Amino acid sequence: MTEGSTAATPTVAESMVELVKGIACSLVDSPESVTVEAFSETGDGTLIRLRVAPTDVGKVIGKQGRTARSIRTILSAASMKLKHRFSLDIVEEGPVS
Repeated sequence: MTEGSTAATPTVAESMVELVKGIACSLVDSPESVTVEAFSETGDGTLIRLRVAPTDVGKVIGKQGRTARSIRTILSAASMKLKHRFSLDIVEEGPVS
């Protein structure tokens, strides 16, 4: 039984990663710098980490966090349908050294 659920989980996480990446790429000025990673958390949750260029952080967060809240609302709706919890972290991409 657990094998079936673990086989489906990466596909669900990958589709949510693609969703977040698509939304973020449409919001930012430099979509080539957008990276999205999924990390399994304990239990039935997945952390999605969105990295954008330092100049694009404000565009993804929005005024008073409204854009970020909207992205999280979309993830929450998908979470309810899929019965899998997703959380979103927005991270500023640091300079490559």
